[in-house]
Amino acid sequence: MTLFHFGNCFALAYVPYFITYKFSGLSEYSAFWKCVQAGGLYMFTQLCKMLVLATFFPESEGTLDILDIIGDVLKSTVDLADFVGIYFIMFHIAGKGEIKFMIAGLGWATAELVMTKFLPLWVGARGVEFDWKFIQMSLDSNISLVQHIAMAMLIWLWSRSDLNKSLYPVIISLLLLGNYKPLVMILLEHLAGISSWLLLFLKALYTGCIGLTTLQLYVSLTLTAHNHYT
Repeated sequence: MTLFHFGNCFALAYVPYFITYKFSGLSEYSAFWKCVQAGGLYMFTQLCKMLVLATFFPESEGTLDILDIIGDVLKSTVDLADFVGIYFIMFHIAGKGEIKFMIAGLGWATAELVMTKFLPLWVGARGVEFDWKFIQMSLDSNISLVQHIAMAMLIWLWSRSDLNKSLYPVIISLLLLGNYKPLVMILLEHLAGISSWLLLFLKALYTGCIGLTTLQLYVSLTLTAHNHYT
């Protein structure tokens, strides 16, 4: 039973990543090693972020809630470094725009999945007792996949020279909303006292809104460019 539970959690977490790689066209471009390189840069970026947090924003031993909130705000702000890493990946990879942001987004999300969820799933989901939190963890990894691809797409749109200038505030706002999503979820969880399943649903809704808006911007830019060249 425990092996069956682990298999379900593992498949629920990792199969969507494989499907994305297989059917997004990345496999046709032999982009596997480029995704691995993106994952390597993810690990380097996280190391740099940890050094910055440990050096300049050490955790306080205070017990006041305001200190925890300030710490979460600082952590989310340091997470802006992820955008620098994703930008670096995309503009050091040769290929079409959609291939670049798919490599960056998928590689980044996969590295995060392996580094943050593989060990908890391996140890916890193989335990004696069934626990829904590992199903939630697997579902959350799928939300993260959408999140990272959307963020990579937004960074790619932001870097386009043919982007309508009026869209820059929209793109920057979406990037900030995506970056500070963990902070928003922490506030909802602690201040509103919502359940873990409702929190997961809100994460999916929040990310889905950002993803759909980003997709609309991408489609609009693609159609505009196509009409311009035809």
